[in-house]
Amino acid sequence: METTQHISSTAAEAPATQDAPLIIVMHASVGSGHRSAAQAIAQAFEQLRGQFNIPENARIEVLDCLDFGRCRVDGNKAATMFTGATRPIYDITWRYTLTGHILWGGGTIWSRLFFPAFTNYVKESQPIAIVSTHITAANIAVGARMITGQNYPIVCVPTDYETEGLWPHKCADLFCVATESMAETLRPRKVPEERICITGLPTKLQFQKEFDPYETRSSLHLPHDKKIVLALAGAYLPKPYVHFRSALDEVLPYLHSLPNLHLVVIAGADKNYANHLRRTCADLHIENASVLEYVNNMAALMSASDLVVCKSGGLTVTECLCAEVPMVLLGRSYGQEKINVRMLTSLGAAMHATTYRELLEILRHYSDNPNIMNAVKENERLLRKPDAALRIAKKTMELVTGEIPTIRDTRAKHFIRFYWGKRPAHGR
Repeated sequence: METTQHISSTAAEAPATQDAPLIIVMHASVGSGHRSAAQAIAQAFEQLRGQFNIPENARIEVLDCLDFGRCRVDGNKAATMFTGATRPIYDITWRYTLTGHILWGGGTIWSRLFFPAFTNYVKESQPIAIVSTHITAANIAVGARMITGQNYPIVCVPTDYETEGLWPHKCADLFCVATESMAETLRPRKVPEERICITGLPTKLQFQKEFDPYETRSSLHLPHDKKIVLALAGAYLPKPYVHFRSALDEVLPYLHSLPNLHLVVIAGADKNYANHLRRTCADLHIENASVLEYVNNMAALMSASDLVVCKSGGLTVTECLCAEVPMVLLGRSYGQEKINVRMLTSLGAAMHATTYRELLEILRHYSDNPNIMNAVKENERLLRKPDAALRIAKKTMELVTGEIPTIRDTRAKHFIRFYWGKRPAHGR
């Protein structure tokens, strides 16, 4: 059976036929991380088809919840609202709602006001489970269940290393989180222990494979006698990458002084940026740099690299962990990305540079002392969980079959529901 990777607003009005049980994995198109996590979980369901009570004829759909909105919203443009002067506000509100004690429990408000099309889709398609990798997706899944009176389990999968205060805490059947620290955040929010599972963040199945670095470098015409520094500058969300790209531009002229390193910049789908980099390298006569656009097998390229320079997004850093490659997190971070930086650096699993000067010093130190990354790689292994997507799929089916019992409180109906939590585990 094919996995539906996207559903249009037209398709949302005409759900698939009822000839097979349906599992929905839902995200919101705000950046690429939520979608990548959803696709990884869908891949896991496909791989386990016929096992762990996943029906052979099951339909696995990956849906963008914003496709069902009453008004069309560009999630990527909406996300850029938090990249300018409003970034500190986003930082304050991201982890906790208001004081950190008043939390969102879940309700039908979002479904009734903004997403009635998804409720209608659920009413007709009758899924056996919904897995959500974004807050909005989780909340409208809860609302649709309340309104239609169905009994499918809802699994929440936060895609960073902390859980925002607006997840539907009182109505979700299971939270699959990355670390014990995230579980410590959920407990004061009165999420029962049996509804928390530490699975790791889901990455695509390619990150479970082993690759031949020599073969990968050869296929991309990269040198075998230098340390490969991979810079992930694909601008899925343009504004957050402005300072990141500016820092890389500032570093380029100094590559002449780092002959042991070879910089590989991934420009993604942004051809203008790729051409800009190529012109700059040509003008400066830089020979130890390569510019790549879209890369099909990022897991292989990461595995063939010695160091990755990247933003601190949850899925990106998790892919680095699974590929067992040290990383430098570049740029100032807010909201969930600040938590990601704090967690990784506190465990010695990554380094952080806020300016191009700091990045340049790290690269120089690494060029002179390449063995310094050995300790970082060892610390990364403490967080590495490449089978996370498979574990999430298995846990979801345990809810479907009743091996993990659901709690009556998760099925209570509310239009809007806030509640008072205990003292937050991680204060600011």
